[in-house]
Amino acid sequence: MQQLASALSRRARRGAAFSTRAEWKRQVAEGPRLQDFLSNSRPRVHSSREDAPESAPSPDDSLQRIRRILTEIRQSPRGETAPAQLLDRFGRAHTYLRISLTERCNLRCRYCMPEEGVPLQPAEDLLTTSEILRLAKLFASSGVKRIRLTGGEPLLRRDLVELVTQLRAIPGIESVGVTTNAITLQKKLLALQQAGVDRLNVSLDTLKPDKFAHITRRQGFNRVMNSIVEAQTLGFSPLKINCVVQRHFNLDEIVDFVAFTEKHAVDVRFIEWMPFDSNRWNDETFVPFKEMMELIQAEFPSVEKLQDGANDTSKAFHVPGFKGQFGFITSMSEHFCGSCNRLRLTADGNLKVCLFGNTEVSLRDAMRYDIADKDIRDIVDVAVKRKKYALGGHGDMYGLSKAKNRPMILIGG
Repeated sequence: MQQLASALSRRARRGAAFSTRAEWKRQVAEGPRLQDFLSNSRPRVHSSREDAPESAPSPDDSLQRIRRILTEIRQSPRGETAPAQLLDRFGRAHTYLRISLTERCNLRCRYCMPEEGVPLQPAEDLLTTSEILRLAKLFASSGVKRIRLTGGEPLLRRDLVELVTQLRAIPGIESVGVTTNAITLQKKLLALQQAGVDRLNVSLDTLKPDKFAHITRRQGFNRVMNSIVEAQTLGFSPLKINCVVQRHFNLDEIVDFVAFTEKHAVDVRFIEWMPFDSNRWNDETFVPFKEMMELIQAEFPSVEKLQDGANDTSKAFHVPGFKGQFGFITSMSEHFCGSCNRLRLTADGNLKVCLFGNTEVSLRDAMRYDIADKDIRDIVDVAVKRKKYALGGHGDMYGLSKAKNRPMILIGG
């Protein structure tokens, strides 16, 4: 009976929302201040099995924010054409968009989410395929050239292959990549490659099956390794392995990961552990890149530095004679914010201009209130111009550890 009552309650809420949609559209035309659309609080997240919390913003509140945004935009002329580039106050051009396709995941990695998982939003609160494509076209028209599909686990989205095909057909989009845990990747590799995926990142924190089961709280190590081998066979390049390093878990394996690049044409990237909600970050577990590098150089004294690209997040190295390479994503000890060109779109349609920032813009709501494409582009442009210079404005890793943000699973890897 309780489940039936909950289902009836959800149906009633949806019915009420649909009945007032025409009135919303009429009121939106009257015109919105952008500041109120940039929420500094964490987005509401509730279970698909429960009613929304009483503190969740009502449709009327969301409508009022939209109206204030349109009013501010109309009072501040921004020209008749979309911005050719999304530039922030520091001159950084944003050409790379990361889109989270789902909040769901088939693993429970300890640094990403709690063992019981996280409350999922109802399916109707997530971006539809048509909404993703609409936003991708808007970003492409403003200079975005690369898209990466993340999650959750993006391979859990049933229309992933078709979505990739449509994204690659958008004028201006030059590359579509996927970040995956590779549990179900092997059987989908060829289809993804044929659809246009040209960059593949695999999340793997250990080369030992027992430790894999510990960190992910699931089985599947052999499936991940088979996927990596198959991806090499199919010629995926770059093929990257993302490894989050924690002192008391896998610091002793970084030399093994570098040794793995001797026979495998992969790019192993050691990621400094970053603080997000639910991952219990502390500086005793954190390992700075210089400490990792000292361990590697002790084993491979001939290691050489490689040239980094203008917007690379990784400091790249290799051992001469090895097929692959390795690098470090030093978000905590030596941030690379000065050359950041990335934007993030969460599965529920919020734009995050910084991974570490807690200010978000709901592009989903803007679309569902029938806001014109030009106005949505202007909303994005203003949000980008308000981007902080580094680390979401939190100063350093200790400030980050105290800041409120989404769990990583709800941001998108």
